[in-house]
Amino acid sequence: MTVLRDSELDPLLIELHEVSERQIALMVAEHKRLQDEGVQPDAAEVKHYMSDKFVALDRDKAEFCYQLCRATNARRIVEAGTSFGVSTIYLAAALRDNIRTAGGTGFVIGTEYERDKVKAAEALFKRARLDGLIELREGDLRDTLQQIDSPIDFMLVDIWIDIALPALKLVYPHLKQGAIVICDNTDQYRSEYAEYFEFINDPVSCFRTVTLPFKGGLEMSVRC
Repeated sequence: MTVLRDSELDPLLIELHEVSERQIALMVAEHKRLQDEGVQPDAAEVKHYMSDKFVALDRDKAEFCYQLCRATNARRIVEAGTSFGVSTIYLAAALRDNIRTAGGTGFVIGTEYERDKVKAAEALFKRARLDGLIELREGDLRDTLQQIDSPIDFMLVDIWIDIALPALKLVYPHLKQGAIVICDNTDQYRSEYAEYFEFINDPVSCFRTVTLPFKGGLEMSVRC
């Protein structure tokens, strides 16, 4: 059972996390093999290898995002890096449950570059009966996040490190006071996230941020 306690979604999410965990185990083994052989793939090769992998947000992190969205009654949510849409389901389920509890409307904007992942995610959203709440934008997020017409309550950044900051900067003008931004693996890749930290710690940006002790670190930043 997941934190959703949803008899329809729980089995699906557990299944998806199991697939993701198996893929991660194979990816770790492949990474070790390449290291042992002294092979260093270039960025293009890495992206090609990852193009059919779930790369799903860890279950405990996804459940935490669900809880945050429920606690804050989030209605306008942006996810940078949808992949196959596992974490998107948690976000959309939180939105659905907020609407059921208090009425109103809302949306989840997702972004994904890989066409095959877009098609798979869209099918998954229909299977989860959450497709009506999700707008999945296909393409480079530096283009797809140019148009945002409403104040944003919550943002999840789970994307290639080099475009995490560009994604945040695009959404930043639309983050309302008190909006939460979650970014994955900020402790494990602290030095790689140097520019991201420089931005969120800049007094002009006005965030209050903390690295939470999830595996790899999970940055929780609140717009002040």
